[in-house]
Amino acid sequence: MFQYLSQSNDELAKLAAEARKSLVQVRRGDKSIGAGSIWHPNGLIVTNAHVVGRGNITVTLSDRRTLPAQYLAYDSNLDLAALYIEAEEVPSIPLGDSQALSPGDMVIAIGHPWGLANAATFGIVMGVGSDWPEMPASGREWIGVDLVLRPGNSGGPLIDAEGRLVGINTMLLGPDFGMAVPVHTIKRFLKESLGTSKRQASPVLV
Repeated sequence: MFQYLSQSNDELAKLAAEARKSLVQVRRGDKSIGAGSIWHPNGLIVTNAHVVGRGNITVTLSDRRTLPAQYLAYDSNLDLAALYIEAEEVPSIPLGDSQALSPGDMVIAIGHPWGLANAATFGIVMGVGSDWPEMPASGREWIGVDLVLRPGNSGGPLIDAEGRLVGINTMLLGPDFGMAVPVHTIKRFLKESLGTSKRQASPVLV
């Protein structure tokens, strides 16, 4: 029993360590405001729209380089933003299948809660879809997770049991009730938005 728990603990730690390679810290001015994930090794980064807001944005990579970021796309309704940094062969995160998630599946949220860099939180999926009583009836799809998200987790990756990106951590609805934007929604956002960069007013979220 203890050997199994130790092995599982080691495997979870390895998954988190691998995902941290593609994790970035997003800053507006000199203030750390959230996280992001490197989607493509050519420098494409995804995060929440409420994380980037408006103004000059820089990102700090896992190798501690800090680079200016350019806006590529922004959608306040989906709470998603795409950024670009001039860097080649940066470590990107593998993509999972958010539509294959089921209640009870293990997930890990990674980010910078309260400025604590590269923190990881373990939890399980509560549900996936658009039918959430606590959310406005907008038809938007979410991943509901039983784990704690804090300011600084926003924009960071939610990974599955194989270390693949299944969502972007977005908000906390209760003490252990987090919400993430599914990766299939992010794919659609990038497909529809890239090439027509949009900059809209920023919502006020933590």
